[in-house]
Amino acid sequence: MMRNRTWMAMILLVLCGVAAGAQSATPDAMGGMDMGTPKTGTAPQQKPGGEMNGMDMMSHCKMMAQGEGKGMDMSQCMEMMQKMHMGQMGMNKPVPAGTLRVMFGSKSIELTAADLAALPHAKVTVTNAKTKASEIYSGVELMALLAKVGVAEKPEGKDLLLYVIAQGSDGYKVVYSLAEVSPGTHDATVIVADSKGGKSLEGEGPFLLAGGRETRRVRWVKNLSAIQVRSAE
Repeated sequence: MMRNRTWMAMILLVLCGVAAGAQSATPDAMGGMDMGTPKTGTAPQQKPGGEMNGMDMMSHCKMMAQGEGKGMDMSQCMEMMQKMHMGQMGMNKPVPAGTLRVMFGSKSIELTAADLAALPHAKVTVTNAKTKASEIYSGVELMALLAKVGVAEKPEGKDLLLYVIAQGSDGYKVVYSLAEVSPGTHDATVIVADSKGGKSLEGEGPFLLAGGRETRRVRWVKNLSAIQVRSAE
């Protein structure tokens, strides 16, 4: 009975918290994901402007428990769903122009161009596919910025389940595993660049996510505005 009361108290807290957050959330705060009551054995469906509320969380957790067939702990599931909701909200929260937001869990920092310029810099040299000329980008190693919000600089164990989402001001997003951006586990350098050839970025900045040793620049993010670290666990 005490365990059931604990679950119900937690569910009520989540319902209140999500209901309050929904009033200020933008229509696409959950990326269009509808966490509504799903059919058994099926994933939640998407709908334009979908929002997640407490009842939707409960329904999804019940579905997961049925799928597991192991009596999944409802309190753990509710906690996981709320963390996922808050993570989505963090990426969709507006970022002031000319500012870069870096997030991991409950920690976040915002950096201006002047803040980034004051940090130690590294260089990435790449070849322009069209002109065949070498281009040198200078900036701060991504791992150094992640360390400022509590990410282990030398990931191991569960740290290797972490991944990085980088987003531009136009909404373009890419993903790197934490191991890919850590100098201790990968030999490619990934930086947040603020200059090219000794000059300010033109049409790519003030911040540009740039990675060396990539055949194509599809994971380079122009006008970088937000970086968030999440866990695949």
